[in-house]
Amino acid sequence: MTRSFSDRATFAVEIGEVEPSQLRVVDLWAAGRRLTIEDNSAFLPYFIPVLRSSAARVRRRDVAGCPFPGRTPEEVFRLLHADETEFREQFWFLRWGETVDNVSAYAYLDEDLVIVFAFRREDHPESADLGRVFVARIPPDEFVTTVEQAAHLLEAESARRAT
Repeated sequence: MTRSFSDRATFAVEIGEVEPSQLRVVDLWAAGRRLTIEDNSAFLPYFIPVLRSSAARVRRRDVAGCPFPGRTPEEVFRLLHADETEFREQFWFLRWGETVDNVSAYAYLDEDLVIVFAFRREDHPESADLGRVFVARIPPDEFVTTVEQAAHLLEAESARRAT
C-alpha cells in the first residue's frame, strides 16, 4: 500500500513497497512532475537523514531569499544553473542521492519555499519535459511537515523490520 504525504501539484512524498536490503520505493513529486522517474529505490540509511536535514533547514528558514529579485522563478533557475561559482551552491536543493540525480533543483524563500527544477538527462522518458523549468511553491511549514512525516514513517517501519 502506498502512503502519500501532501499534494503532487506542489510537493509530495509517496512511500510504496518495501524492497530487500534497506531499500524502499519512494516517489517524490513537485509541480505535478514525478522526480523519481528513473530511480525510486531509496537506500534508507542515507535517505532518512537527508530528509530530516532538509526539513530542519527549512524549519530554521536556513534557505536564502530569492537571489535575483524581480526575476521569474524560471529566470532564477537559469541564472543559478549557468553560474559556475560557489554562489549557486547555497541554493542547491533536493540533493537526496540517486533517487533524484536526474534533476537539477534549487530553492529559495519568497514567502513560500520556491523549488525550481529541470530534468537533466537527455534520455529522460518524458521528452516534452526536457529543457523546461518547473516551479513548485509550498509553504515552508507544509514542506517540513510533509518531509518529517515521510521520514518518521520510513524510520518506524525500518525499525519494525529490524526487530
